[in-house]
Amino acid sequence: MTGASVPEFTWRRLAATNFPMLCGWLAQPHVRRWWNHEFTPEAVERDFGACLRGEEPGEDLLIFADAEPIGLIQRCRLHDFPEYLEDLVKLITIPAEAASLDYFIGDPERVGRGLGPAMLRAMIAATWLEYPLADSIIIPVAAANRPSWRALEKAGMRRIAQGPMTPDNPVDDGHHYVYAIDRPGRRIAGPGRPDYGIPAPI
Repeated sequence: MTGASVPEFTWRRLAATNFPMLCGWLAQPHVRRWWNHEFTPEAVERDFGACLRGEEPGEDLLIFADAEPIGLIQRCRLHDFPEYLEDLVKLITIPAEAASLDYFIGDPERVGRGLGPAMLRAMIAATWLEYPLADSIIIPVAAANRPSWRALEKAGMRRIAQGPMTPDNPVDDGHHYVYAIDRPGRRIAGPGRPDYGIPAPI
């Protein structure tokens, strides 16, 4: 972060008591544009309650910067969500233990200040520890969402593929970029390789 110290990022699993705040974040125009998620209490309970109760895989993580809640990161093993993979596997090969992240900063006052890349760097580093089998983190992002994919690039991820995927928001054309980062010390693919996930020759 230019001209400012990097905050300390912490996180914990989303709790039901956080749902009102989450409703407010999902209603923010900068979040609605890309997440396209209903933000009524009933919709939030329906779509986030199952993970909270352990009925679905993955994690919904409330992110804090210097102890202030700023956003949400969803983290999962990609292969735990086969319906999500239907489009992605047409573009790249997915390693069996590949992880993925989805994310937003909810407070509009905190957007555009460099928090996104710093938050992602912290979560990437934690994922190598907390998902010890994961060789890679793979994140598809709408090509039109430049702030999001620029944050991924600043966090150290690289674009490895692009192509059509079902958009979260039907106003989008569905063109996506796919970004990836490999576990440090275990480089399993090169930029732009169509066979991502297949070990490269040593």
